[in-house]
Amino acid sequence: MKRALLYALLITFVAVTVKADAGAVREMLLVGNSVSGTVSLIDASSLRNLGSINVIPDLKERLREIHANPWRCFMYGIIKFGQKVKKFEPAGGDRFVDDVFASPDGSRLYVSRANLGDVAAFDLTTPGFPMVWRTVVAGYKADHAAMSPDGSRIVVSATFSGKAQVLETAHGQIVGSFKTGYFPHQNDFSHDGRHIYNSSLGAIFLPAELDWLKGRRLLEVVDAKTLKILKKYSFKKGVRPNVISEDETTFYTQLSYYNGVVKYDLRTGKVVASAKQPLSEFAKAVYSHKNDYPHNSAHHGLALSGDGAQLCDAGTIDNTVSIVSTSDMKVQATIEVGNIPYWATTSHDGRYCYVSLSGDGTVSVIDYNTRAEVTRVSVDRFPQRSRLARLAENTISLLGLSRYQTAWVTPRAVNDEL
Repeated sequence: MKRALLYALLITFVAVTVKADAGAVREMLLVGNSVSGTVSLIDASSLRNLGSINVIPDLKERLREIHANPWRCFMYGIIKFGQKVKKFEPAGGDRFVDDVFASPDGSRLYVSRANLGDVAAFDLTTPGFPMVWRTVVAGYKADHAAMSPDGSRIVVSATFSGKAQVLETAHGQIVGSFKTGYFPHQNDFSHDGRHIYNSSLGAIFLPAELDWLKGRRLLEVVDAKTLKILKKYSFKKGVRPNVISEDETTFYTQLSYYNGVVKYDLRTGKVVASAKQPLSEFAKAVYSHKNDYPHNSAHHGLALSGDGAQLCDAGTIDNTVSIVSTSDMKVQATIEVGNIPYWATTSHDGRYCYVSLSGDGTVSVIDYNTRAEVTRVSVDRFPQRSRLARLAENTISLLGLSRYQTAWVTPRAVNDEL
């Protein structure tokens, strides 16, 4: 009773005191921690982790639903097995956060929840950050997503359904979908919001020797309003993380098994240059065969500097980050970082590249100008996708309170109970 009263007084105090800062906004980096089921908030100015939000508060309920349905339980096991990396697997295939976004006004957080096969929205203006809605996607697994520039829609790859689904963000309703290549992966909106770009990996569970059986690996250009497919580009390898120039003429991408990055002309449909890199000593020692690569990835994580002159290329198996010139695709510098660099995001001001080090539970901050690591920021377990956001000071003030509000349950403890 006393504890409940204390929580109530604390909530009231915070709600009253943060109103004065309602108009203040802070630039942040959202980091989705896939195993922990949390989103860390890193301040872009101080480069400090200000705290985390639990985005699987309903985990017990979701797992009970899954285990109560024999077919769903079977598929959940298949998905967990497929998520495992052959080297440095952290949690038996548990993955609860795949992608994460904040609404343009900073009032909501949207998360594609990987193995749980859904997309969920959370209220960032209320203590405890309660869930607003939850939508189950087709195909049992929710993968990479993208949010439209105006924040009205989210497109998410429904992995095993062979399509991407589009949700409106107000209530989470599915408003459409489009067919993709096999194993749809990354989604991006063009700068003006007119187009959606979707890329596919192919059947990553097949060995490298059967690469020709992995299905169609495509980059698709889709009308964002009608969801009509406007153009398809075919690739011989899975299309990994990629970035598109603002004028939509150039496509920089990593490819399955390829130790580097290529430059692709979207007007001619041809590779015009590449930056193939030698394997590091670490990669030679640990990844002796391509079948050991994490989900076929040699490099996984790519970002473009603010001026468009440089690429930040995460060498996943190499434990390195390379800075590559976009003009001639030559490597300008290679920086040794931590274990499993797995995603890259350029800062609001275009100066830094944030690289998630999944194996270390940290984010490496690389300066594009000096081509050196500035610092590393500790987050939670197995950070993957990171996205930029602008959040109100109110939300930052509520972070400390959320720790008192949330009863954290580990996936292991939940599974032991079922």
